[in-house]
Parts: sequence; C-alpha cells; structure tokens
Amino acid sequence: MKKILLMCVLFAGSFITAKAQEEQPGDDFKKNEKIQALYVAYVTKELNLTSEEAQKFWPVHNEFENELRGIKKDLPELEKEQLVLNVKKKYQGRFNGILGTNRCERLFRMRAVFQKKLVERFRKQRQNNQPPRMRRGV
Repeated sequence: MKKILLMCVLFAGSFITAKAQEEQPGDDFKKNEKIQALYVAYVTKELNLTSEEAQKFWPVHNEFENELRGIKKDLPELEKEQLVLNVKKKYQGRFNGILGTNRCERLFRMRAVFQKKLVERFRKQRQNNQPPRMRRGV
C-alpha cells in the first residue's frame, strides 16, 4: 500500500512540477508522459490495487495497451472495433486472474471514462487560453 501511495505522490509531484514549467510547442513526448502518469494514478486509485496486484497488473496492462496501439487507425470502423474486442477478450482471462471479474470489467469501462475526462480537460484548457471574443453589435 505504501508503494502505491508513493507512486501516486511521485506522479502528482511530477505533474505539478511539469505544469510549473512553461510548456514548449511540439513537446509531445512530455505531454504523453504526463497523460500516462495521470492514467496510471487514475487506474491504481479506481481499481484500488495492492502493491502485489500492481506488480502483476502493470506488465500485463502494458502488453494489452501495446496491442491496442498496434491496431491500424485507417481501418473501417467496424473492423477496428472488432479487433479491439478481440484484444480485450484475449486479455480478459489474465486480468480476471489478477483483479477478479468485477474489477476487470471496471478496467475496460475506465479506459473510456479516462479518455472522455482527458478530452474534456483539454477542451476546458483550450477555452481558458483563448482570448475573449468580441461580440457583434456591442
């Protein structure tokens, strides 16, 4: 449990430090690292992973993510969804063995929830950084 808390604190600290520094345009690698750190902290917290579970879970999860990233983006939508479903089915047994059935199901839903929250956060950030627009007729 202490390891998980330490990981969360380190991720939060690195995020705060990174935010304090001015972001450089085209610094996608650092942004991806931040997003990954936020995702790890989010999943760890939401699944309430013990340190033993985390040690088993993250290597399997990384394999899972790499397979999902390997799916070509330019495929027809239904074919892409079928390939994603096939990867989820392939890893479901391994995740069930580590997390149990209920938390495995939550994991698959959490990925989509995290992505939605991330998109919303970027939208809000973009809106806050834009200068106010002049209204017509004023």
